[in-house]
Amino acid sequence: MSSQTAPAPESDRDRRFFGQPWALAHIFGVEMWERFSFYGMQGILLYYMYFSVTEGGLGIDKAIATGIIGAYGGTVYLSTILGAWIADRLLGSERVLFFSAIVIMCGHIALALLPGFVGLGVGLVLVAVGSGGLKANATSVVGTLYSADDPRRDAGFSLFYLGINLGAFLGPIVTGALQSSVGFHWGFGAAAVGMALGLVQYSFGRRQLPASARRVPNPLPAKKRMLVILVAVAGLAVIAALVLLGVIRLDNLAAIVILVTLAAAVAYFAVIFSSRAISGTERSRVVGFIPLFVVNVGFWSLYQQQFTVLTIYSDERLNRSIFGWEMPPSWINSINPIFVIILSGVFAAIWTKLGRRQPPAPVKFSLGAIIMGGAFLLFLFFANGAANSTPLLAIVGILFVFTVAELFISPPGLSVSTKLAPARFQTQMVALYFLSVALGTSIAGWVAQFYDPHDEVPYFTILGAIAIALGIALFVFTKPVLALMRGVR
Repeated sequence: MSSQTAPAPESDRDRRFFGQPWALAHIFGVEMWERFSFYGMQGILLYYMYFSVTEGGLGIDKAIATGIIGAYGGTVYLSTILGAWIADRLLGSERVLFFSAIVIMCGHIALALLPGFVGLGVGLVLVAVGSGGLKANATSVVGTLYSADDPRRDAGFSLFYLGINLGAFLGPIVTGALQSSVGFHWGFGAAAVGMALGLVQYSFGRRQLPASARRVPNPLPAKKRMLVILVAVAGLAVIAALVLLGVIRLDNLAAIVILVTLAAAVAYFAVIFSSRAISGTERSRVVGFIPLFVVNVGFWSLYQQQFTVLTIYSDERLNRSIFGWEMPPSWINSINPIFVIILSGVFAAIWTKLGRRQPPAPVKFSLGAIIMGGAFLLFLFFANGAANSTPLLAIVGILFVFTVAELFISPPGLSVSTKLAPARFQTQMVALYFLSVALGTSIAGWVAQFYDPHDEVPYFTILGAIAIALGIALFVFTKPVLALMRGVR
């Protein structure tokens, strides 16, 4: 029986970590330090690319740099497919989580020590692949701590999300301070140190996780392993050839990642639907996941512009002066995590208090998309202003709305993906959820090229309206979607 449907009596009785199983503390810790390194690096990455060489950067054109950010972010989530497949077929989620953390640390070391474009390329590839392996599997391991009908499940994921955002808050502050005082590579080095601390902490606690976290749900036969290796090598060779031939370039990287992610999502749904190993109920639940997938893409297309348009906005349009001191622009990336830290406990308490009376996942998703669209419309109050004209408090307020939207859609999204997953596609269903994030993140980088600081009204109006329309459509069709979800809320 799968870890999602099998009873977990010990975990159900264990309430030592804020009412949750103690094992959640270990996953909380490694995810916190991983997010410290990830967001710490990402907080200064765009500036590193488009700042001039004399300022310590690489001097890349802004439109290309934002496209790279979107492509990189999309590749992180796209890599969850690889991490999920290795977990389900070869190693199990817990082992993939551990090894992925090592790869991430090596990526940050490359960014810190290797100069120029070499360090950028090697570092981003390693961080993207490692983060993809860690993200899907950390979520899957959290899912193994609860039985399917444990009402603490959504609250547990909210606490897990608190760990993510505690790291996300601290990372940009540390790396931003180092970048502004001693240089970009010191900031990247701090990200490497943070990931190393996470590895040490997790190494002490990983043995306390349940055996189901190490189980390989669908082991790959030994005779097929060589074929897999050959396919992987061929895939890398094709990518290298496309780069050398100029088919894959920096200026079209985001568009390519969008197309690859979309193709991967369609293929993944097709594989699950065509599998003879899933029941009719499981297949119906996967169908019910499709509307959530689409709305999630729309949400993340806006939300992830914190690292593209809002990053540039913070550098050029935002008044960051506080009593004569100018705050580093990367610190803006720590505002959202502060609100998540404050509000995630509130949301967890609300969902726990409501229990089975809380809104179902489709309603949470729809509200998240509508609120996110509203956040973009708030930028219209400051549209087309002069340089450094937008008050800092205005961005703080807008990011507060970002956070409310996020907490309606992201922790429930992680949770519902584990509940809707067929038994034979446990971790891979979580990867499918992250594919929607990958697609949205890639789109966030691609659409950033259309942002015009001299005529901002069309940009913020159109994107905000699209998100609101998606949320309203899902809300209207909540009952049919719930019928497809077959008892999962």
